[in-house]
Amino acid sequence: MSALYTVFQPFNLFIIFLGCLIGILVGSMPGLSSIMGLSIMMPLTLKMQGESGVLMLLGVFCGAIYGGSITAILINTPGTANSAATTLDGYPMNLKGEAGRALGISTMASTFGGIFSSIMLFWISPLLSKVALNFGAPEYFALAIFGLSMVTSISAKNIVKGLIGAVLGLIMATIGIDSLTGQSRFTFGTVYLMGGIQMIPVLIALYAFAQGLINIENG
Repeated sequence: MSALYTVFQPFNLFIIFLGCLIGILVGSMPGLSSIMGLSIMMPLTLKMQGESGVLMLLGVFCGAIYGGSITAILINTPGTANSAATTLDGYPMNLKGEAGRALGISTMASTFGGIFSSIMLFWISPLLSKVALNFGAPEYFALAIFGLSMVTSISAKNIVKGLIGAVLGLIMATIGIDSLTGQSRFTFGTVYLMGGIQMIPVLIALYAFAQGLINIENG
């Protein structure tokens, strides 16, 4: 109850609202992730009280996750990696003149989904921590095989394109320093590729570049 009392104080509610607003602006800009938003706001929270600073960062993170769906619906380019799936249904609705309805559905889904997942995490996190501690190499291998097998189900209409995409994804995943041997792979002598390719640039290149070509073709 003390935590709820802290959250629902007027100043803290204003801080949460301000953090969500900033997060939405950050998330709606392709190329800026929720982590970048937290990094930008972190210095500003150092002068706040501990509870207020944490609540603002939570607002920024949640707002950025939702904000990524705005550009995913309107211009078929997810602002964050979490909104990549929104392009599958949101952008077609925008083309049909239902952009407002799509944004409303995204807002409600983000709100109630976030509340439900927070409640479930509160109850299930002790069990998940035990499972995570027992997650070893065989489980990671099985998870990787499961992810590759999902390619066939997702790309059932055109398996060839799905397999090409999976192969390209595997090739990009090998870029960087090998975690076992410490050897550089496909870095071409530049330090910028030693950490691998991040998800956000890949998604922006995948969706934004393709959508740009479609817009050029349609005039």
